[in-house]
Amino acid sequence: MPSSHGQLHSVDLFVVGAYFAIMLWIGVYFYNLMRGMRDYFSGGQQIPWWLSGVSHYMSTFSAFAFVVNSALVYQYGLVGIAVFWAQIPGTLLCALVFSKRWRRARIDSPVEYLEARYGVGMRQLVAWHGIPVKIIDDALKLVAIAAFISFSVGLSVEQGMFAAGLIILAYTFMGGLWAVAVTDFVQFVVMTAAVVVLFVLSLVKAGGIGNVVGNAPEGFLRLTSPEYGWFYLAAMVFLYALSMSSVHWQLIQRFCCVPDEREARKMGLLVAGLQLVTPAIMFLPALAAHQFLREPVEPRQIYPVLCTHLLPPGLMGLMIAAMLAATMSMLSGDYNVCASVLTNDVYRRLVRPCASERELVLVGRVATLLVGLLALALAWVMVGLGGDKLFRTMVTLFSIATAPVAVPMILGLLSKRMTSAGALAGFLAGLAAALALFAALPEQVEWFGVRTKTENIILFAGAFTSAATMTGVSRLVPRGVQEAQRVAPFLRRLSTPVGSLDEDHSAVSAGSAAVSPFRVVGLCIISIAGVMLIAAPFVRERLALALDLAIGVVLLAFGGAMTWRAGSGVRPNRGVTAA
Repeated sequence: MPSSHGQLHSVDLFVVGAYFAIMLWIGVYFYNLMRGMRDYFSGGQQIPWWLSGVSHYMSTFSAFAFVVNSALVYQYGLVGIAVFWAQIPGTLLCALVFSKRWRRARIDSPVEYLEARYGVGMRQLVAWHGIPVKIIDDALKLVAIAAFISFSVGLSVEQGMFAAGLIILAYTFMGGLWAVAVTDFVQFVVMTAAVVVLFVLSLVKAGGIGNVVGNAPEGFLRLTSPEYGWFYLAAMVFLYALSMSSVHWQLIQRFCCVPDEREARKMGLLVAGLQLVTPAIMFLPALAAHQFLREPVEPRQIYPVLCTHLLPPGLMGLMIAAMLAATMSMLSGDYNVCASVLTNDVYRRLVRPCASERELVLVGRVATLLVGLLALALAWVMVGLGGDKLFRTMVTLFSIATAPVAVPMILGLLSKRMTSAGALAGFLAGLAAALALFAALPEQVEWFGVRTKTENIILFAGAFTSAATMTGVSRLVPRGVQEAQRVAPFLRRLSTPVGSLDEDHSAVSAGSAAVSPFRVVGLCIISIAGVMLIAAPFVRERLALALDLAIGVVLLAFGGAMTWRAGSGVRPNRGVTAA
């Protein structure tokens, strides 16, 4: 872990404190609007595509991405951006193929689909398999953001971890998915403002983009390197395609919370566009650093070093808030969706099938606390581990866990021929193959003449084993009469557009309270703009001051327009009425 770098200026502490206060206010705003389980976990399926899309995007990475991808750019060049771009094919696959299917599934939690498609056994197996993996992953993310806070702020790793973890838990506990989506949007605004400032300052300090490109180290303008070649990128594309369409529950949840399948498609395309445009702004400062940093820097510390080197008081606080935003977005989505699975797939399904909506919201909040506190406790245990070991642990964990879950979920959406017996056999065979390879193989292996990391082999082998076994067993053990009768309603829903069934109309009529995202988003953005303008007198450098003022004015205008839209009587979205 990086050691502490120093204390923040008082204006930076004000910026970070104001940011935390805004996040908590969002949770309070939505607290009393969460009247049923569908409100709390899927926004009454009335969250507009633009809000859900930005929330989806912010849930695909954390502050660890800034650390890792910036380190790759600093050490190898554009390969760090190419690794981030590996998400785009998977996002487009979701938008063009799976978004419609997930929305037509008409589900309240991502694994509820498994019972309708394969039966209660598969639903419970995946739920109890997935929740521990999610909690471990969330603990790793908490440790990553704590390392950044420790280096930049001067707090201990434990203090930074508990501060960030408890704030995330508080607003997710109070406001459910509506609070998660709105905070994600506000956090996106904060992150964008911060990375644009650092991007411009780094390019100016390096002598302009022409100087950065013209004097880049040899091989740094290629999308691959000897250490991260085309096979590695192909594995990343395959991993993201599997996980984003099936395994990342919080991303599936974003497709299910919009009003209809057309909005789900628009949401996915928005995410792909953001993934294409933003990596250069986020990670090119690490390449520019070669032109003005006199001493070499440990690659994993390049982003916090750039921040402390370039950002004056006030703007440093904004960057700390941005790094918190990146991780808080991912963690809040994880907490909410894990609580959704515990409430809908465990409590309501196994303990209290007749529980009232009020009781389910209470259980959902308790489950949110449980998930968040478990992740925080596990992160505290992990603090002693090194960053490299954490990253390797996370990647290997997902290589083992991804394919056995992803293949049955994907094939169940794409093919009517897959059976319950095939899904169970595919899951068990893929998991067994992945664990066997993990135990047998060294950290790196040579495969078809290409040296690659073991987790890539585990990923491909697990997917192939799961798919082959599932397809074979589904043919050998055909669907029985009872299973056919159980699956038929789900398959009918999957082929029927949203809005065409009676249950769609009853869901809307019993759905969420009248909520306008425009007013709360607008007020929050105006508040962020106010914080930037208040911090402006403390920014001494002329260019940094100009950037701070320009972004503050733009956000003030944008927030004002959003607030006016809420009060203008314009209907913000189908099924979402102005508050």
